[in-house]
Amino acid sequence: MNDSSIALYLHIPFCKQKCAYCDFTSYAGREADIARYCDALVCEIAAANRWHGCTVHSVFFGGGTPTLLAGEQITMLLDGLRKAFTFVPDVEITMEGNPGTLTRQNAALYRDAGVNRFSLGAQAKQPRLLEGLGRIHQWRDVEQSVDILREAGFCNINLDLMFGLPGQDTSDWGDTLQGALVLGPEHLSCYALQVEEGTPLAARCEALPDEDEERAMYALARSVLSGAGYAQYELSNFAKPGRECRQNLTYWTRGDYLGFGCAAHSLVGDQRWSNTPSLPDYLALESPMIEKTRLDAAEARFEALMLGLRLTEGVSAMEFAGRYGCDIQELWGERLVSLCENGLVEWAGERLRLTERGMDLQNAVLVALMD
Repeated sequence: MNDSSIALYLHIPFCKQKCAYCDFTSYAGREADIARYCDALVCEIAAANRWHGCTVHSVFFGGGTPTLLAGEQITMLLDGLRKAFTFVPDVEITMEGNPGTLTRQNAALYRDAGVNRFSLGAQAKQPRLLEGLGRIHQWRDVEQSVDILREAGFCNINLDLMFGLPGQDTSDWGDTLQGALVLGPEHLSCYALQVEEGTPLAARCEALPDEDEERAMYALARSVLSGAGYAQYELSNFAKPGRECRQNLTYWTRGDYLGFGCAAHSLVGDQRWSNTPSLPDYLALESPMIEKTRLDAAEARFEALMLGLRLTEGVSAMEFAGRYGCDIQELWGERLVSLCENGLVEWAGERLRLTERGMDLQNAVLVALMD
């Protein structure tokens, strides 16, 4: 990945049905707005002329449910990006999608347009757990979607899985992991459920697995996936060799990225900005940006450390010093010593990284490092 290149993110805020746990900006039942939205995206991309000509190493269509867009619409959006930016020859182009919304015709068109990586929101194998999450699919739809993608020529597929769900036990989680492995994805993302305020799931106040059981599920994922040939390169992400997600590595190494669309965020250097989360406003406004901030040096340094510690390889002290002009040990000296003594972080050569215990207690590590 070229350090001077950037990543692009396009937010597709449409979905068939809002999931019970979702607090992302997405709109159910608004498919009639998709065509106008795609036109607005192309206009926003064309108007970002300050960045035109930048070299792009990865593109990510997130949502919402990008697979609600027709193949022709994805083609139009990628054509707009190619007119404005220079893609590296092996650019990674990812689409998120929900099982049950993917068709053979669209999958072939997505692939022809240049999409070469797919991320399916599989979540769980058990029907009762999927129903509790408000998902519209069953596991057979996951299997069928993987078959469709393979037929279309996709050789880089990720499955998103969730643990720590209401009513889920370690046996359920093990069955989900095994079901995913049977499908042979190149990448697996295993996320612990976060119950966000204002979501239907939070309103239901259902009992969740306790901390010990959630940690057991996480440990099971690490053990099972390691045994199946997947290397853990980030707290929640596991990949076959060479299949790590470039887009997410950009975020975790605090690289530059531009976001387009409703609620999209951007970060270039010390500048961060975001677009309106309102779909009607996005469609109506000539400039959708609503907030722009400049990070100070201390914020940028802490953010780099916080994000970098998510990676299993940790943070390079030499690269940190070269980028921010200061030493990690000087900035967080006594706190790092304490965290090392408590077995939460360790030095591997010149890299600072979380221990296995630190991965379980990452939030405690970050709180200890905060000013």
